[in-house]
Amino acid sequence: MNDHTLFITGASSGIGEACARRFVAAGARVILAARRVDRLAALQAELGERAWLLQLDVRDRASVLAAAEGLPEAFASVSVLVNNAGLALGLSSIEAIDLDDADTMIDTNLKGMVACTRALLPGMIARGRGHVINIGSVAGTYPYPGGNVYAGTKAFVHQFSIALRADLLGKGVRVTVVEPGMVETEFSRVRFKGDDERAATVYQNFAALTADDIAEAIFWASSQPPRVNVNSIELMPQDQAFGPFALRRG
Repeated sequence: MNDHTLFITGASSGIGEACARRFVAAGARVILAARRVDRLAALQAELGERAWLLQLDVRDRASVLAAAEGLPEAFASVSVLVNNAGLALGLSSIEAIDLDDADTMIDTNLKGMVACTRALLPGMIARGRGHVINIGSVAGTYPYPGGNVYAGTKAFVHQFSIALRADLLGKGVRVTVVEPGMVETEFSRVRFKGDDERAATVYQNFAALTADDIAEAIFWASSQPPRVNVNSIELMPQDQAFGPFALRRG
């Protein structure tokens, strides 16, 4: 990994933060991109000179494009993009959903991912070497009540990823979509807008995946020989499975 540079969005916590630690431990350089600069600064101080801080809101397309153009020389040759920034907001059925929440999920989970990919992909193609890793979710395949817009965005992530594979055939750039089940991070705290008590019940008496588990899967996919493209990875906790179809009788 010594000659790899990662651009990680949503790097201030959870899966993004775990990825930064995992790859730097293996010798890679990392660009830590997120909105919360205080957290990024603490992580950068921990990781040292192989980490570079970038305050970035992926919803701001102009800032994304400018950031890609303005990377310092030591970090400019991005070889792995981890499109990790994303969130769920609320758990309402669609007729009651807050449309501002819907816009935020669409702008972050979809538009942010597309903008970051568009900004960094030309450099990868020019160098004939790269890897785009998109963080999806099992919610993009298996619906649940209240998932509606969030699940729709993650279905888009999957389809975007496999379509990107088709676009990049023969250009030396790999694409992987990683689709976790329940991971104990700040995800539920964000979904419930800071309601820690409600968020804690999501993981109560349950062995969820950890951010480190997902980072390890991402590291494995990116460390395969160049001839190998891992199209998708779906992983869930041992204690999470599938239920029967819901039926309304009468």
